Amino acid sequence: MPNPESKWDLSSIRSRGEGVGGPSKAIADWGEFDLNRGYPMKSIFYAGMVSASLVTTVMAQTGALGGNTANIERAVTAMQSKLVEQRRDIHMHPELGNREVRTSQIVAERLRALGFDEVRTNVAGHGVVGLLKGGKPGPVVAVRADMDALPITETNAVPYKSLVPGVKHACGHDAHTTIELGVAEVLSRMKDQLPGSVKFIFQPAEEGTPPGEEGGAALMIKQGALENPKPLAIFGLHVSPELEAGQIGFCSGAAQASADNMDIVLHGKMGHAAHPDRGIDTIVVAAQCVTALQSIKSRRVDTFDPVILTIGTIHGGTRRNIMTDEVKMEGTLRTFSPEVRKKVEALVNETLDGVTKAYGATYEVKFEPITSVVYNDPTLVVEVLPTIRRVVGATNVVEVTPRMGAEDFSCYQEVVPGFLYRLGSGNKAKGITADIHTPGFDIDEECLPVGVKVMSNLVIDFLNDHSNKEGIK
Repeated sequence: MPNPESKWDLSSIRSRGEGVGGPSKAIADWGEFDLNRGYPMKSIFYAGMVSASLVTTVMAQTGALGGNTANIERAVTAMQSKLVEQRRDIHMHPELGNREVRTSQIVAERLRALGFDEVRTNVAGHGVVGLLKGGKPGPVVAVRADMDALPITETNAVPYKSLVPGVKHACGHDAHTTIELGVAEVLSRMKDQLPGSVKFIFQPAEEGTPPGEEGGAALMIKQGALENPKPLAIFGLHVSPELEAGQIGFCSGAAQASADNMDIVLHGKMGHAAHPDRGIDTIVVAAQCVTALQSIKSRRVDTFDPVILTIGTIHGGTRRNIMTDEVKMEGTLRTFSPEVRKKVEALVNETLDGVTKAYGATYEVKFEPITSVVYNDPTLVVEVLPTIRRVVGATNVVEVTPRMGAEDFSCYQEVVPGFLYRLGSGNKAKGITADIHTPGFDIDEECLPVGVKVMSNLVIDFLNDHSNKEGIK
């Protein structure tokens, strides 16, 4: 038994590494351990190549963290400054979909340093899948974080502003990745107590891929992210600036809309602007089509069925005095049910056919499914809500309305039951209110430890609850 009066000074222990292109720079900061308090007085969150034997030795001296809220609270409090440091590092070095080289390298090295049993890299491009096997038999549960950024120029005057011109983490994926690494840290220190295994999925290209490339959740699944072993359920979170840091939002059942890309090509007849009667003005046809398409929602679909049909780009014409013979339009369709989705696609064809015929033009339209509906399994939601309420307090858990934004977390939910909840990241008092996908988006970094605590407790409680069960009833 360790001497309860003793203290270890591990401040001199550092892990060594190289910069980008080699092992990531270690940010380990093992502080002085006070065994009377049972947790490190300084930050213990580290990213370097710390050996599993060292972790085991330290845990033997301090006592393994228990599977309860109080112990997780202490562990997360100790790593809070490093959570901020890691998030800012990723934020300053954003990478677009299918280009997450640096980020995935940081993730893989961290999981290996934590002594994960398996670490698969290059899944669906730059995806990483880590498996942490518990010391006790039990089920498998998965957690997922996305890693990619967006082609947006940051406008925030902050010390951690993006260093990559025209690229920014404007959807919080830097926070998602940091939080999941924090959960990996917490659970790896409780490995011997875990009744089952945890699969950590770090996904590239949630925001989409370059033209002609595969990627995202669908490709992760195609390349075996949910197999060997297959999880009983999967959990994920997404930052939400409309909720204050410290709050958790949930929506049971259909939570986010499906999304389809829609590409339209209109064909007319080229002519001189001085003689419009001798041609078919495709610009005029396009204008009529845009207007007519909006009447599908207002006049031809049940008013209680959420539908958004948006034309986002229009391209056509070469000179001001020439009527072009072709116009291309791009848009999206968002719905909440397969039946409405199918109906609207049929109505789009019907509308385009009628308008183009009226002008003597023709059309082509192609729909490309992007994501299905994010469906939070109601039984799973009911099961884990008590855990979330215990961690953040009942008044900080709020039911939110479904949203029309799409998320490819839905792909995982088509294979196993899943729950994607909202992590409050806004702070009106600090002026942190900008929406996602905007140049001014940012998070209140107080949400980072909240995210780690909620997910860590949720995973442990789920494994304990299902260690003697078969499936989700």
